[in-house]
Amino acid sequence: MLYGRAAEEGQLRSLLRRAAEGASGALLVHGEAGIGKTALLEHLAAEATGAAAARVLRTTGIEAETELPFAALHQLLRPALDRLGLLPEPQADALRAAFGLAAPTGQDRFLTGLGVLTLLSEYAGESPLLCLVDDAQWVDRASLDALAFAARRLDSEGVVMVFAVREPVPLGLPELRLDALDREAVAALLAEHAGADLPPHVRERVAAEARGNPLALIELPRALSEEQRAGLLGPLPAAPGEPTPSSRVTAAFGARLGLLPEPTRAALLVAAADDMGDLGVVLTAAGVSAAALEPAETAGLIRLDGAVLTFRHPLVRAAAYRGATLARRIGAHLALAEVLAGAEHADRRAWHRAAASTGPDEAVARELDAAAERAGGRQGMASASAAHERASQLSPDPADRRRRLVAAAQAAADAGQFQRVAALLRRGAESSGASAGNAAAGNAAAGSAAAHATAEDAELARVRAALELNEGSAVRAVEVLLAAGDAGPTILTEAFHAAQSAGDPELVERVRARVAAAPADHHPATLTALAAVYGGEPVAAERFEAAARDPGTLFSERFLAAHAVHALADHGRARELAELLLAHCRSHGLLGWQATCLHLLAEAHLALGELQPAARAAEEGLNIAGYAGLDHRACYLRATLAACAAVEGDEPRCRELAGTALDHAREHALGTAAAQARHALALAHLGAGDAAAALAHLDAADRHPGGPPVLHALVLPELVEAAARAGTARPGAVERLGRWADQCGGPAALALAARCRALTADDEEAEEFFLAAAAHGERAGGGLELARTRLLHGEWLRRRRRRSDARRVLREALEGFEKAGARPWAERARAELRGTGEVIDATSATGVPLGRLTPQEREVVRLAAAGRSNREIAAQLFLSPRTVGHHLYRAFPKLGVASRDQLAAALAS
Repeated sequence: MLYGRAAEEGQLRSLLRRAAEGASGALLVHGEAGIGKTALLEHLAAEATGAAAARVLRTTGIEAETELPFAALHQLLRPALDRLGLLPEPQADALRAAFGLAAPTGQDRFLTGLGVLTLLSEYAGESPLLCLVDDAQWVDRASLDALAFAARRLDSEGVVMVFAVREPVPLGLPELRLDALDREAVAALLAEHAGADLPPHVRERVAAEARGNPLALIELPRALSEEQRAGLLGPLPAAPGEPTPSSRVTAAFGARLGLLPEPTRAALLVAAADDMGDLGVVLTAAGVSAAALEPAETAGLIRLDGAVLTFRHPLVRAAAYRGATLARRIGAHLALAEVLAGAEHADRRAWHRAAASTGPDEAVARELDAAAERAGGRQGMASASAAHERASQLSPDPADRRRRLVAAAQAAADAGQFQRVAALLRRGAESSGASAGNAAAGNAAAGSAAAHATAEDAELARVRAALELNEGSAVRAVEVLLAAGDAGPTILTEAFHAAQSAGDPELVERVRARVAAAPADHHPATLTALAAVYGGEPVAAERFEAAARDPGTLFSERFLAAHAVHALADHGRARELAELLLAHCRSHGLLGWQATCLHLLAEAHLALGELQPAARAAEEGLNIAGYAGLDHRACYLRATLAACAAVEGDEPRCRELAGTALDHAREHALGTAAAQARHALALAHLGAGDAAAALAHLDAADRHPGGPPVLHALVLPELVEAAARAGTARPGAVERLGRWADQCGGPAALALAARCRALTADDEEAEEFFLAAAAHGERAGGGLELARTRLLHGEWLRRRRRRSDARRVLREALEGFEKAGARPWAERARAELRGTGEVIDATSATGVPLGRLTPQEREVVRLAAAGRSNREIAAQLFLSPRTVGHHLYRAFPKLGVASRDQLAAALAS
């Protein structure tokens, strides 16, 4: 029976009840040690296996295993591993590699989380499934990331996940805090466990010291001496420092452990030092027989289940370990390292030897380096970082110490632990005597590069730049990379990325000049061509296409080449290349790069006027960026979504997304992202007919006239139009756009330039430019930009009383806007048509069947209509196959179809 937890029991019971109906749920339970988290989970497990007829999977975080990647996840999923063959191959491979069942795949760490989600869905079958994660504060980071990833994506699998942790952690889950018991529950619990012979004033003293902590209420009476129980009060057990209920309980457990025989205490110390639960390992390392554990089992401090030993409570384990002397703890770790022989125990052996080290030890450091490499291969980057860091601490040589700290920082960056990156960089700077930057603290990070570049210097620069880009300043990120001495292709490729993000023409020019000054064979052709683009030279998009398609080229260079194609306004080709790179990321499990490729794909779709595909790609990318901790990429994706919302006429959503993106961009010197956010706001104002407000945003976005070429196509056409509508002019913008269009040479760029010249030309030339813009637009594939050109041309014709000509052009514009779903522009076209005297229906023709669906249902239906299986859809949208099926089940009646074979026809109607 649980005292005082009726409300909490009811909340957890409701999760089980909903799971029996097919709905999933997740919860984070938190509270101090001994407050009843484990008891609540035990109670839930009993209910699940009883009336709810659910399966239960359990894992418990173990302090000694916090650096062993996927240890807790393997413990949880062990009963379900026979279902791995049902998973998509990349997901199954990722899980096998994580658990050491196959060679590392090198796939992205988030693919493991997707595999967990799918495996839980498959294991649940038709029955509810309860997953319990106790002591989550000690779960290794790789396991916690994968489990949290799955928990956030639960939907309709009938799976419940409950995490118990002492202090709340940001997992993005609903939370339940366990507070102290009330007076009535305290009295009832004491009555059950303290015994009737405990005097009232002693009972009150125990209640006061326990402060409503259930474990303290149970254990403190057991720790009382006979004299204390008789009423002769002395100090209750307490740990050093400020006493808390958990410290008193730990001290009480320590007092009970102190009464055990020496062999028993030795065995418990070994068990606490490793706590694999392997009885044979414990007995062998401690040098005792099974009989030595009998006193601890009798005292209720441990449980023995076959060959598995578990402590009754984590505080018992803590008392057994922390109550021993340093020499005894070192001896326990050395004994375990000796017993844990074989390759399968290499990581545990390395960490035990590290725990036993009291000074520099290069041999142990090398073992930890090897453990880090194995963890990195399994995408346990947080554990790899910890191993490199501990290896650094054990390095006798300062150069090795610094090298390993850099490796630890790089692994932490790959794991998205940017606060940890900052701390490691500070320590690396201190150990080398140089001043290093800390983006999280806002300090500059550019002045500490060595005069000569080494591979380590370059790696350190890349780590610092990644930290600056995500949490500091894009400008400082470029400075850090350029300060890396004789930087190689990788450094300059990343410098181009960062300079584009900063949107600062001076930084762009510095990177370009660095590439241009190098010998012709020093950098890849991609960088040389990109330097030419930024230098204003005409470069054909075809020059970049081969590099983007070459699977043997460094992926960052491939992406930069595809982005250059987009910057040159060859958006159709950029879309193809983005899809190609995205397919590579998906097949290789590179979810981190997926967010970047999805942003490029979304921007290409948007430039082509394909609003819904653009929004889908951006939403997917934003989800991934959130999981990966890529705040700078999330900023760009929000700006793209804001532009989609603006064109579709959802002004409140546009303001919300653009505002969030703009705030982040200002704080982190992401000039290009800020310009894109302002461009989205300007589009919303243009759609609403407020040219002055649009112009204010566009003037701010055009603050760096010599910025990245991609901003020219984005900002300048809107700037010229808003200025013309506001009765002013921006002749410089027209000229710059013309130079950019001549550099690109393609029809899309030439169409924009001609349209802007038409808006600023006299009557004799204006129509010639409008016609040229339309002709270029048709060669570019038509779409939204062609419709906007025709709207502006039609407005110009109507003002000159050429109503018949205006009607023809405006009808074409309206058709283009309705096809794209650009409601504000469609309404403007209707208003202009009515101004010509044409009678037109005021209702929109954009009410497609997909409008009846939720956003998630729309994504699922589109992919299903394209012939994708539920498993393929689940892998792409980060859902379980069962959730995909549930979305289709709900979507079919809304669309009036009975099977997925009818979806394509329904969407085309």
